[in-house]
Amino acid sequence: MTERSGRERRRPANDGPRAAARNRAALIAAAREICAEQGLEAPLSAIARRAGVGQGVLYRHFPDRASLVSAVLEENVRQVEQAAEARDAALPGLLGVLTWHLAESAAFIGLLHADRTGGGSATAALSDRVQHSLRTHLPPGHPLSAEDLELAVAMVSAAVVGPTREDRQRRALAAWRLLGVEVGPVRPFDG
Repeated sequence: MTERSGRERRRPANDGPRAAARNRAALIAAAREICAEQGLEAPLSAIARRAGVGQGVLYRHFPDRASLVSAVLEENVRQVEQAAEARDAALPGLLGVLTWHLAESAAFIGLLHADRTGGGSATAALSDRVQHSLRTHLPPGHPLSAEDLELAVAMVSAAVVGPTREDRQRRALAAWRLLGVEVGPVRPFDG
């Protein structure tokens, strides 16, 4: 057996189209992690490497950095919406999911500060979806109005700075505490 044939034999089978969804999900997860560690200008090659795919696969799914960031933001918003739709959803739990995304994704913070004066941008629409998910679970008699809750989210997201996820999460929780808002466990929504 030659060295080349040994390498070819160890190469995983090509799953073709079945691998596409798995690769896309891996790229989104890797982009969230790498951008949290290195910022939004992190090398796309590092994202592909973390996802376990080649750069060609990355570019097949996401032709540019903006499309990859948009996919991460869409996934973040989808998780907040799924948490809001859960049978036992309550505002503290939703804020825990939101806080997890704030600590994980610098781009998500920018989303929550979307300029709504631009008239219907895709980013503003995503931000509106997050705010809608939160407002629908604002209990009657809560000390915050819907407008106050939106402002509180913006204030907390502005406080989420620091070199590590733990630092960012600690600052977010401190900001919620200062605002007197109860937050549930900080975690991604896992269904």
